Amino acid sequence: MADCFYITTPIYYVNARPHLGHAYTTLVADAMARYQRALGKDTYFLTGTDEHGDKIVEAAEKAGQSPREYVDEISGLFQGLWPQLGISNDAFIRTTEPRHIAVVQAFLQKIHDAGDLYFGEYGGHYCTGCERFYTEKELVDGKCPQHLTAPTFIQEKNWFFRMSRHQAWLIEHIKKNPDFIRPRRYRNEVLSLLESGALEDLCISRPKSRLTWGIELPFDTNYVCYVWFDALLNYLTALEWPAGERMRYWNAAQHLIAKDILKPHAIFWPTMLHAAGMPVYRHLNVHGYWLVQDTKMSKSLGNVVAPLDMAAKYGLDAFRYFIYREMHFGSDASFSEEALVARINADLANDLGNCCNRVLSMTQKFCGGVVPVCGPFTEEDDALVELGLNAATNFQQLFGQMEFSKALEALWELVRACNKFVDQAKPWALAKAGDQQRLDTVLYVLLEALRKVARHLLPVMPTAAATLLTQLGCDPDRLPPLQDEVRGWNGLTAGTALAAVSTLFPRVEPPTAPEPAEAAPAASKAPPKDKKAAKKKEPAPPPAEIEFEDFQKLDLRVGTVLAVDKHPDADKLLLVQVDLGEAAPRQVVAGIAAFFAPDALIGRQVVVVANLKPRELRGHTSHGMIVAVRTPEGMELLTASGPVPTGSKAS
Repeated sequence: MADCFYITTPIYYVNARPHLGHAYTTLVADAMARYQRALGKDTYFLTGTDEHGDKIVEAAEKAGQSPREYVDEISGLFQGLWPQLGISNDAFIRTTEPRHIAVVQAFLQKIHDAGDLYFGEYGGHYCTGCERFYTEKELVDGKCPQHLTAPTFIQEKNWFFRMSRHQAWLIEHIKKNPDFIRPRRYRNEVLSLLESGALEDLCISRPKSRLTWGIELPFDTNYVCYVWFDALLNYLTALEWPAGERMRYWNAAQHLIAKDILKPHAIFWPTMLHAAGMPVYRHLNVHGYWLVQDTKMSKSLGNVVAPLDMAAKYGLDAFRYFIYREMHFGSDASFSEEALVARINADLANDLGNCCNRVLSMTQKFCGGVVPVCGPFTEEDDALVELGLNAATNFQQLFGQMEFSKALEALWELVRACNKFVDQAKPWALAKAGDQQRLDTVLYVLLEALRKVARHLLPVMPTAAATLLTQLGCDPDRLPPLQDEVRGWNGLTAGTALAAVSTLFPRVEPPTAPEPAEAAPAASKAPPKDKKAAKKKEPAPPPAEIEFEDFQKLDLRVGTVLAVDKHPDADKLLLVQVDLGEAAPRQVVAGIAAFFAPDALIGRQVVVVANLKPRELRGHTSHGMIVAVRTPEGMELLTASGPVPTGSKAS
């Protein structure tokens, strides 16, 4: 039997429409499911919607609907969105389904019979937004830490889960399994919470006198189940717990969540499973928030990003690439349309798209449009092959650990190396010199590198990567296991027909800022003049002529970018470390962050005004200026027509 892999998203609460946060989590799960299938694993991918609780009743009332009408509508929006984002889930679950209700009641009865539930009275601070009670020490200035609103104090009788009974076991399990919760910062956060004091028992019911929209307790019909205790069990419902055939996936279970629901998944859920005598999941994978202008997305703030709008405007695969590339898994990330465009133009159009088109065009021109016969490798070929196999190895290791941004950067080291290899090997010069064997080998090495890149991009950009594989003469539906790509450089068969060109990743226009609204004239001022009568604006005079001696004062040098960081206090600035052939690299503070992603600049050659007087820009010293050109599409960097020695002076 093949190895199993089970990946789940949280089931999304249907009190609001889907947005970028929901899309990101589901896209990550999709990429992991596709990746594991590529490795040949028996994979099961689950997503769905959470449809019970106070907030659902509240949202339904605002919408003028019954809870059932409301959840049917919003759940339908989620189900309809996923195919449009290329999501390949195997199942979609709703917590209002009869099969789920049956599982919840059976699970409750099981732990009730085992003595892990008891009836008692409790008074606590209840937040409707969180649908949970808070203790005094958990409140911040008397308010819910999530919603910043004062909770309601409620004193009532309820059923409780003896969660405290399992505290010592959970602490020991987390310590013995360091990657149980990842990244590590969230593991440490959970341990800190568990070790800070006694774990309180969990209230797992709501009286029907206050809430009826929920799953009735099997042993007390006066109560319904607390929404979190109900929702978490969906991961078992989908596998036909307790004895369904799909339960074979449980030992390979990996949950994927955002950091705001860490406690229920890291504490409630494993203790529930332990109480039922079940093994716990393998990994809890926790990601950060998507921020817009450094603020968490919020419907009330009007900064919610609609994923379909971005995918429709810039292409689904380009949008998917940006999502994986921009966020370092576990940390927060900022979303902006400008950053999306910069990634598309730098990584996809300039790097990958340009390389694909150059190599296919030259193969068409010099080799009749078929895969050439590969001859003996030179040291230069061996270096690129070694880099390519290392890139494949690193990609697979990092991607499997959900370090998507680092995995793609490892792959892009190969993409950028291919572009440099083209410039250094000069296939056009080999063709002119009549050295066909060397020309064939150079193009074969490049074509095979692009095939490996496309093969690894299938989980990230399924449609574009499949198209590129087809252009390279491969059938994307008949591929060897992905792990084979770390061995050998012979995936292409000589004589296979190739596409003449590749135009997969065209450059895109940066977003244009809306025109500022014209201010209304003050009452005391004269009315505005007729536009036709207004005096035409004189064109700007041409730049003043200079003497040759003035030009000679400029020290223009070609440098190589070694490292790039975002300015900590200015979104438009990058801190660029440039090698100008001097004893130490120069730092240049460049206002190009809206047009170039930092990683896309590393290794590129740029022209620097090297004798510009140093100046402070937002707290960082700039020793020079990178020369760039404004274009209708945005901005291009001025550079030499081909690679030149670092520090070469323009004259």
